[in-house]
Amino acid sequence: MKTIYDLTFPEIKAILESWNKPSYRAIQIWQGLYQHLYNSSDQFTTLPASLRAKLADNFTFDPLTPTSYLASRDENTLKTLFRLSDNLTIEAVLMRYSRRPMPLAPPSTSTFTRHSSLATRHTLCISTQSGCAMGCAFCATGQMGFKRHLSSGEIVAQVMYYARLLKTSEFSKNSEVSAVTNIVVMGMGEPFHNYENTMAAIDRLNDPDGFNFGARRFTISTVGLVPAIRRFTAEKRQVNLAISLHAADDELRSKLLPVNNKYHLAELFSACRDYVETTGRRLTFEWALVNEVNDTPEQAQLLAKRLHGMLCHVNIILLNPTRGYTGRATTSRRAKAFQEILQQAGIPCTIRLRRGIEISAGCGQLAGQS
Repeated sequence: MKTIYDLTFPEIKAILESWNKPSYRAIQIWQGLYQHLYNSSDQFTTLPASLRAKLADNFTFDPLTPTSYLASRDENTLKTLFRLSDNLTIEAVLMRYSRRPMPLAPPSTSTFTRHSSLATRHTLCISTQSGCAMGCAFCATGQMGFKRHLSSGEIVAQVMYYARLLKTSEFSKNSEVSAVTNIVVMGMGEPFHNYENTMAAIDRLNDPDGFNFGARRFTISTVGLVPAIRRFTAEKRQVNLAISLHAADDELRSKLLPVNNKYHLAELFSACRDYVETTGRRLTFEWALVNEVNDTPEQAQLLAKRLHGMLCHVNIILLNPTRGYTGRATTSRRAKAFQEILQQAGIPCTIRLRRGIEISAGCGQLAGQS
Protein backbone atom coordinates (compact mmCIF):
# COMPACT_ATOMS: atom_id res chain seq x y z
CA MET A 1 0.00 0.00 0.00
CA LYS A 2 1.35 3.43 -0.91
CA THR A 3 2.27 5.79 1.90
CA ILE A 4 0.37 9.04 1.94
CA TYR A 5 3.67 10.87 2.43
CA ASP A 6 4.58 9.95 -1.15
CA LEU A 7 1.90 12.33 -2.41
CA THR A 8 2.30 15.99 -3.26
CA PHE A 9 -0.50 18.40 -2.44
CA PRO A 10 -1.68 18.53 -6.09
CA GLU A 11 -1.78 14.72 -6.13
CA ILE A 12 -3.88 14.59 -2.96
CA LYS A 13 -6.18 17.20 -4.44
CA ALA A 14 -6.52 15.22 -7.70
CA ILE A 15 -7.33 12.01 -5.81
CA LEU A 16 -10.03 13.73 -3.79
CA GLU A 17 -11.50 15.20 -6.95
CA SER A 18 -11.64 11.70 -8.44
CA TRP A 19 -13.54 10.66 -5.31
CA ASN A 20 -15.94 13.61 -5.82
CA LYS A 21 -14.75 15.33 -2.66
CA PRO A 22 -14.44 19.13 -2.33
CA SER A 23 -10.96 20.57 -2.79
CA TYR A 24 -10.82 22.07 0.70
CA ARG A 25 -10.57 18.52 2.05
CA ALA A 26 -7.10 18.33 0.49
CA ILE A 27 -6.04 21.33 2.58
CA GLN A 28 -7.37 19.67 5.72
CA ILE A 29 -5.43 16.49 4.96
CA TRP A 30 -2.23 18.38 4.11
CA GLN A 31 -2.38 20.44 7.29
CA GLY A 32 -3.25 17.36 9.33
CA LEU A 33 -0.19 15.53 8.05
CA TYR A 34 2.38 18.31 8.20
CA GLN A 35 1.12 20.80 10.79
CA HIS A 36 -0.78 18.63 13.26
CA LEU A 37 1.53 15.63 12.62
CA TYR A 38 -1.29 13.08 12.38
CA ASN A 39 -0.20 9.52 11.59
CA SER A 40 -3.58 7.81 11.49
CA SER A 41 -6.67 8.50 9.43
CA ASP A 42 -8.72 8.38 12.66
CA GLN A 43 -7.02 11.56 13.85
CA PHE A 44 -8.49 13.63 11.01
CA THR A 45 -11.63 14.43 12.96
CA THR A 46 -12.55 17.32 10.65
CA LEU A 47 -13.10 14.80 7.84
CA PRO A 48 -16.27 12.75 7.44
CA ALA A 49 -15.97 9.19 8.76
CA SER A 50 -16.50 7.83 5.24
CA LEU A 51 -13.51 9.79 3.91
CA ARG A 52 -11.33 8.73 6.83
CA ALA A 53 -12.19 5.13 6.08
CA LYS A 54 -11.43 5.58 2.39
CA LEU A 55 -8.04 7.09 3.19
CA ALA A 56 -7.25 4.18 5.51
CA ASP A 57 -8.22 1.69 2.79
CA ASN A 58 -5.98 3.32 0.19
CA PHE A 59 -2.95 4.64 2.04
CA THR A 60 -0.69 3.85 4.95
CA PHE A 61 0.04 6.72 7.30
CA ASP A 62 2.95 5.03 9.07
CA PRO A 63 5.36 3.34 6.60
CA LEU A 64 8.11 2.95 9.22
CA THR A 65 7.94 0.51 12.11
CA PRO A 66 10.41 1.37 14.89
CA THR A 67 11.94 -1.89 16.11
CA SER A 68 14.67 -0.75 18.49
CA TYR A 69 16.04 2.36 20.15
CA LEU A 70 19.47 3.12 21.54
CA ALA A 71 20.25 6.16 23.68
CA SER A 72 23.82 7.27 24.36
CA ARG A 73 25.22 7.41 27.90
CA ASP A 74 25.13 11.19 27.86
CA GLU A 75 21.48 10.92 26.78
CA ASN A 76 21.91 13.43 23.97
CA THR A 77 21.82 10.98 21.06
CA LEU A 78 18.91 8.71 20.21
CA LYS A 79 19.11 6.20 17.37
CA THR A 80 16.08 4.40 15.95
CA LEU A 81 16.06 1.33 13.74
CA PHE A 82 13.02 1.26 11.44
CA ARG A 83 11.65 -1.69 9.53
CA LEU A 84 10.15 -0.97 6.12
CA SER A 85 7.12 -2.67 4.56
CA ASP A 86 9.39 -5.11 2.67
CA ASN A 87 11.27 -6.02 5.87
CA LEU A 88 14.39 -4.02 5.03
CA THR A 89 15.77 -1.72 7.70
CA ILE A 90 16.99 1.87 7.89
CA GLU A 91 18.19 4.16 10.66
CA ALA A 92 17.71 7.73 11.79
CA VAL A 93 19.53 9.52 14.57
CA LEU A 94 18.40 12.46 16.70
CA MET A 95 21.17 14.53 18.28
CA ARG A 96 20.50 17.14 20.89
CA TYR A 97 22.88 20.06 21.31
CA SER A 98 22.34 22.12 24.45
CA ARG A 99 24.08 24.49 26.81
CA ARG A 100 24.83 21.51 29.03
CA PRO A 101 24.05 17.76 28.76
CA MET A 102 20.36 17.08 28.70
CA PRO A 103 18.66 13.69 28.87
CA LEU A 104 17.23 12.22 25.69
CA ALA A 105 15.31 9.01 26.30
CA PRO A 106 13.65 6.41 24.10
CA PRO A 107 9.96 7.11 23.40
CA SER A 108 8.76 4.75 26.13
CA THR A 109 10.52 6.81 28.81
CA SER A 110 8.80 9.87 30.22
CA THR A 111 10.89 10.77 33.27
CA PHE A 112 13.65 12.89 31.74
CA THR A 113 12.59 16.50 32.25
CA ARG A 114 15.03 18.11 34.66
CA HIS A 115 17.17 20.00 32.09
CA SER A 116 14.62 20.41 29.32
CA SER A 117 14.60 24.22 29.43
CA LEU A 118 18.21 24.24 28.24
CA ALA A 119 17.71 22.61 24.83
CA THR A 120 18.84 24.75 21.93
CA ARG A 121 18.98 22.49 18.87
CA HIS A 122 17.71 19.11 17.68
CA THR A 123 19.57 17.82 14.64
CA LEU A 124 18.11 14.85 12.80
CA CYS A 125 20.20 12.62 10.53
CA ILE A 126 18.03 10.73 8.03
CA SER A 127 18.53 7.99 5.44
CA THR A 128 17.75 7.97 1.72
CA GLN A 129 18.51 4.32 0.92
CA SER A 130 18.55 0.94 2.59
CA GLY A 131 22.19 0.02 2.23
CA CYS A 132 24.47 1.88 -0.14
CA ALA A 133 26.18 1.22 -3.46
CA MET A 134 29.17 3.51 -2.88
CA GLY A 135 31.24 0.98 -0.91
CA CYS A 136 33.24 3.46 1.19
CA ALA A 137 35.79 1.43 3.13
CA PHE A 138 35.06 2.70 6.65
CA CYS A 139 31.27 3.07 6.36
CA ALA A 140 29.02 0.41 7.89
CA THR A 141 26.28 1.15 5.34
CA GLY A 142 28.73 0.73 2.48
CA GLN A 143 29.79 -2.59 3.97
CA MET A 144 26.15 -3.77 3.78
CA GLY A 145 25.85 -3.22 0.04
CA PHE A 146 22.90 -1.65 -1.75
CA LYS A 147 19.36 -2.86 -1.03
CA ARG A 148 17.07 -0.23 -2.56
CA HIS A 149 16.19 3.45 -2.80
CA LEU A 150 13.72 4.87 -0.31
CA SER A 151 10.63 6.54 -1.70
CA SER A 152 10.22 10.23 -1.02
CA GLY A 153 7.50 9.34 1.47
CA GLU A 154 9.78 6.99 3.40
CA ILE A 155 12.34 9.80 3.65
CA VAL A 156 9.68 12.27 4.82
CA ALA A 157 8.28 9.77 7.33
CA GLN A 158 11.57 9.70 9.27
CA VAL A 159 11.28 13.43 9.89
CA MET A 160 7.62 13.22 10.85
CA TYR A 161 8.32 10.40 13.30
CA TYR A 162 10.83 12.50 15.22
CA ALA A 163 8.74 15.64 14.93
CA ARG A 164 5.92 13.78 16.70
CA LEU A 165 8.34 12.39 19.26
CA LEU A 166 9.70 15.81 20.16
CA LYS A 167 6.21 17.30 20.29
CA THR A 168 4.73 14.70 22.62
CA SER A 169 7.58 13.40 24.81
CA GLU A 170 7.91 14.47 28.41
CA PHE A 171 11.54 15.50 28.03
CA SER A 172 10.64 18.26 25.58
CA LYS A 173 7.47 19.62 27.13
CA ASN A 174 9.19 22.52 28.86
CA SER A 175 11.96 22.85 26.31
CA GLU A 176 13.04 26.04 24.65
CA VAL A 177 13.06 23.94 21.48
CA SER A 178 10.64 21.01 21.14
CA ALA A 179 10.97 20.42 17.42
CA VAL A 180 13.49 19.32 14.81
CA THR A 181 15.69 22.34 14.07
CA ASN A 182 18.16 20.91 11.53
CA ILE A 183 18.09 17.98 9.12
CA VAL A 184 21.22 16.39 7.72
CA VAL A 185 20.70 14.00 4.82
CA MET A 186 23.74 11.88 5.52
CA GLY A 187 22.35 8.73 7.10
CA MET A 188 22.24 5.43 5.28
CA GLY A 189 22.75 5.74 1.53
CA GLU A 190 24.05 8.28 -0.98
CA PRO A 191 21.40 11.03 -1.35
CA PHE A 192 22.49 11.99 -4.87
CA HIS A 193 22.20 8.37 -6.02
CA ASN A 194 18.52 8.74 -5.11
CA TYR A 195 18.34 12.33 -6.33
CA GLU A 196 14.70 12.57 -7.44
CA ASN A 197 13.21 11.11 -4.27
CA THR A 198 15.59 13.00 -1.98
CA MET A 199 14.74 16.36 -3.54
CA ALA A 200 11.04 15.56 -3.65
CA ALA A 201 11.14 14.82 0.09
CA ILE A 202 12.95 18.08 0.82
CA ASP A 203 10.48 20.04 -1.31
CA ARG A 204 7.57 18.45 0.55
CA LEU A 205 9.06 19.26 3.96
CA ASN A 206 9.89 22.78 2.79
CA ASP A 207 6.31 23.56 1.68
CA PRO A 208 5.27 26.77 3.50
CA ASP A 209 1.67 25.55 3.70
CA GLY A 210 2.76 22.28 5.30
CA PHE A 211 5.74 21.39 7.50
CA ASN A 212 7.45 24.65 6.46
CA PHE A 213 10.99 23.53 7.24
CA GLY A 214 13.43 26.14 5.93
CA ALA A 215 15.67 25.09 3.03
CA ARG A 216 18.77 26.47 4.74
CA ARG A 217 18.22 24.14 7.67
CA PHE A 218 18.82 21.11 5.42
CA THR A 219 22.29 19.78 4.64
CA ILE A 220 22.87 17.12 1.99
CA SER A 221 26.07 15.09 2.12
CA THR A 222 27.44 13.38 -1.00
CA VAL A 223 30.57 11.32 -1.66
CA GLY A 224 31.01 13.30 -4.87
CA LEU A 225 28.67 12.25 -7.68
CA VAL A 226 29.78 15.00 -10.01
CA PRO A 227 26.81 15.03 -12.46
CA ALA A 228 24.41 15.32 -9.52
CA ILE A 229 26.49 18.12 -7.96
CA ARG A 230 26.29 20.03 -11.23
CA ARG A 231 22.55 19.45 -11.45
CA PHE A 232 22.15 20.62 -7.86
CA THR A 233 24.23 23.70 -8.70
CA ALA A 234 22.06 24.54 -11.71
CA GLU A 235 18.92 24.35 -9.57
CA LYS A 236 20.34 27.03 -7.25
CA ARG A 237 18.73 25.59 -4.17
CA GLN A 238 19.20 27.13 -0.73
CA VAL A 239 19.90 23.70 0.77
CA ASN A 240 23.41 23.33 2.22
CA LEU A 241 25.84 20.96 0.52
CA ALA A 242 28.59 18.86 2.11
CA ILE A 243 31.20 16.73 0.35
CA SER A 244 32.54 13.59 2.05
CA LEU A 245 36.15 14.01 1.00
CA HIS A 246 38.48 12.16 3.42
CA ALA A 247 41.59 12.32 1.24
CA ALA A 248 43.38 14.98 -0.81
CA ASP A 249 45.07 12.77 -3.42
CA ASP A 250 43.47 10.34 -5.87
CA GLU A 251 45.44 7.26 -4.80
CA LEU A 252 44.38 7.41 -1.17
CA ARG A 253 40.84 8.60 -1.86
CA SER A 254 40.24 5.75 -4.30
CA LYS A 255 41.22 3.30 -1.56
CA LEU A 256 38.82 4.86 0.90
CA LEU A 257 36.02 5.88 -1.48
CA PRO A 258 35.72 3.76 -4.66
CA VAL A 259 33.61 6.48 -6.31
CA ASN A 260 36.88 8.36 -6.79
CA ASN A 261 37.82 5.85 -9.50
CA LYS A 262 34.99 7.32 -11.58
CA TYR A 263 35.13 10.96 -10.53
CA HIS A 264 38.71 11.98 -9.80
CA LEU A 265 39.51 14.87 -7.49
CA ALA A 266 40.22 17.32 -10.31
CA GLU A 267 36.72 16.76 -11.69
CA LEU A 268 35.16 16.85 -8.24
CA PHE A 269 36.87 20.10 -7.25
CA SER A 270 35.93 21.67 -10.57
CA ALA A 271 32.27 20.95 -9.77
CA CYS A 272 32.74 22.22 -6.22
CA ARG A 273 34.23 25.52 -7.35
CA ASP A 274 31.46 25.96 -9.90
CA TYR A 275 28.92 25.36 -7.13
CA VAL A 276 30.43 28.06 -4.90
CA GLU A 277 30.81 30.57 -7.74
CA THR A 278 27.28 29.98 -9.08
CA THR A 279 25.39 29.92 -5.80
CA GLY A 280 27.59 32.09 -3.57
CA ARG A 281 27.04 29.51 -0.85
CA ARG A 282 29.71 28.07 1.41
CA LEU A 283 30.61 24.43 0.82
CA THR A 284 31.43 22.01 3.64
CA PHE A 285 34.00 19.24 3.33
CA GLU A 286 33.71 16.25 5.67
CA TRP A 287 36.90 14.48 6.72
CA ALA A 288 36.93 11.38 8.97
CA LEU A 289 40.41 11.18 10.48
CA VAL A 290 41.91 7.68 10.39
CA ASN A 291 45.03 7.21 12.45
CA GLU A 292 48.19 7.35 10.32
CA VAL A 293 46.13 7.10 7.11
CA ASN A 294 44.64 10.50 6.25
CA ASP A 295 45.63 12.46 9.36
CA THR A 296 49.16 13.29 8.24
CA PRO A 297 50.64 16.77 7.81
CA GLU A 298 51.12 15.96 4.12
CA GLN A 299 47.40 15.32 3.65
CA ALA A 300 46.52 18.52 5.51
CA GLN A 301 48.94 20.57 3.41
CA LEU A 302 47.64 19.10 0.15
CA LEU A 303 44.06 19.71 1.22
CA ALA A 304 44.88 23.32 2.03
CA LYS A 305 46.29 23.80 -1.49
CA ARG A 306 43.18 22.29 -3.09
CA LEU A 307 40.86 24.51 -1.06
CA HIS A 308 42.83 27.73 -1.46
CA GLY A 309 40.54 30.63 -2.33
CA MET A 310 37.32 28.63 -2.05
CA LEU A 311 34.42 29.67 0.19
CA CYS A 312 34.35 26.54 2.30
CA HIS A 313 34.63 24.96 5.72
CA VAL A 314 36.23 21.68 6.77
CA ASN A 315 34.50 19.47 9.33
CA ILE A 316 36.91 16.94 10.74
CA ILE A 317 35.82 14.12 12.98
CA LEU A 318 37.64 11.22 14.55
CA LEU A 319 36.70 8.02 12.75
CA ASN A 320 33.66 6.17 14.05
CA PRO A 321 34.92 2.54 14.08
CA THR A 322 33.05 -0.20 12.21
CA ARG A 323 33.42 -3.96 12.24
CA GLY A 324 34.30 -4.14 8.56
CA TYR A 325 37.22 -1.71 8.65
CA THR A 326 40.48 -2.21 10.55
CA GLY A 327 41.42 1.47 10.71
CA ARG A 328 41.05 3.30 14.00
CA ALA A 329 40.34 6.86 14.99
CA THR A 330 43.22 9.29 15.13
CA THR A 331 44.36 10.79 18.41
CA SER A 332 43.23 14.17 19.66
CA ARG A 333 46.80 15.44 19.33
CA ARG A 334 47.03 14.45 15.65
CA ALA A 335 43.56 15.88 14.98
CA LYS A 336 44.54 19.24 16.45
CA ALA A 337 47.77 19.27 14.44
CA PHE A 338 45.77 18.58 11.26
CA GLN A 339 43.37 21.40 12.13
CA GLU A 340 46.18 23.85 12.83
CA ILE A 341 47.75 23.31 9.40
CA LEU A 342 44.45 24.13 7.71
CA GLN A 343 43.79 27.15 9.90
CA GLN A 344 47.27 28.54 9.32
CA ALA A 345 46.55 28.29 5.59
CA GLY A 346 43.36 30.30 6.10
CA ILE A 347 40.97 27.35 5.77
CA PRO A 348 38.15 27.43 8.37
CA CYS A 349 38.12 24.10 10.16
CA THR A 350 36.43 22.60 13.21
CA ILE A 351 36.82 19.29 14.98
CA ARG A 352 33.31 17.93 15.29
CA LEU A 353 32.14 16.21 18.43
CA ARG A 354 31.69 12.47 17.98
CA ARG A 355 28.25 11.37 19.04
CA GLY A 356 26.83 8.02 20.14
CA ILE A 357 29.95 5.88 19.66
CA GLU A 358 28.83 3.35 22.28
CA ILE A 359 25.41 2.92 20.62
CA SER A 360 26.76 2.31 17.10
CA ALA A 361 25.42 5.67 15.96
CA GLY A 362 27.49 5.62 12.78
CA CYS A 363 25.40 5.22 9.64
CA GLY A 364 24.37 1.62 9.05
CA GLN A 365 25.88 0.12 12.18
CA LEU A 366 22.60 -0.84 13.85
CA ALA A 367 20.97 -2.03 10.63
CA GLY A 368 24.04 -4.14 9.85
CA GLN A 369 23.81 -5.84 13.21
CA SER A 370 20.11 -6.53 12.72
